[in-house]
Amino acid sequence: MRQAVLTCLAGAALLAGTFFPAAEAKSADAKSQSLTVVAAESVYGNIVSQIGGSQVSVTSILSDPNADPHLYEPGTANALAVAKAKVVIQNGLGYDAFMSRLESASPSGHRDVVTIADVLGISGKNANPHLWYDVPALNRIVAAIAGGLEQADPSNAARYRQGLARFEASLTPLRNEVAALKKSFAGELVAYTEPVPGYLLAAAGIRNVAPDSFTRAIEDGSEPSPAAVAQMTGLAGGHKIKVLLYNSQTVSPITSRIRSAAQKAGIPVVGVTETLPPGQTFQQWQLGQAKALYAALAR
Repeated sequence: MRQAVLTCLAGAALLAGTFFPAAEAKSADAKSQSLTVVAAESVYGNIVSQIGGSQVSVTSILSDPNADPHLYEPGTANALAVAKAKVVIQNGLGYDAFMSRLESASPSGHRDVVTIADVLGISGKNANPHLWYDVPALNRIVAAIAGGLEQADPSNAARYRQGLARFEASLTPLRNEVAALKKSFAGELVAYTEPVPGYLLAAAGIRNVAPDSFTRAIEDGSEPSPAAVAQMTGLAGGHKIKVLLYNSQTVSPITSRIRSAAQKAGIPVVGVTETLPPGQTFQQWQLGQAKALYAALAR
């Protein structure tokens, strides 16, 4: 009997050793085999997650919806994430210049870097860096992201291609909304406090008449000239525009004054952001803003 008990105990121990540690090892192994990706902006991080699914492990650096992206300074956790990354997705055009510093601090011959501005062939110090608002260019952007994943992890190329196809199909409602904006409101005059939604307006044929001297200063974090402020206030308060598009993520006393002038004049104000709001997908975010613009123009 004693021998039988010992045999059963040994068998139980063998089963435990076979199944439980193996399950833990399998989970750890799956995690270690996932493709590590760092996205400079949560916008791109969300796209990567949708395309790659469980096969990718994504870290997004610029993800705080209450922070000014232009003032961001990376920390040691960001540096460590970049050092371990197999793929890096960054915007370019100086918007996330800190990424170059992080990459230089940990050189790697096994890291693929996708710079969206290079993909689109956009350069120059005056170029609008908010490339994720460029709806006509989204297919090129997401194809480049999927291509970066495929290059770094060719064994899962089919999975990334399937994810890319699903993502491209999911953009149809957004494209339809932009087409509806263009059909109904092409040529209408609006103004923005910063060029955040500039590519969206261009795709819809809607004209921004805010002075560059105002919007560029606000974007750079500097003080616009009194003449630029007066011109902007005149647009908002003088019924010369149909809508004011307001960057609700980077608020200053001057932009608050412009918003107040528009509201007092009965001009609709549409808030836009640079960073993906928590709990939303890229598609939901962009479609929601396009719909808000349509509703404001239709008033």
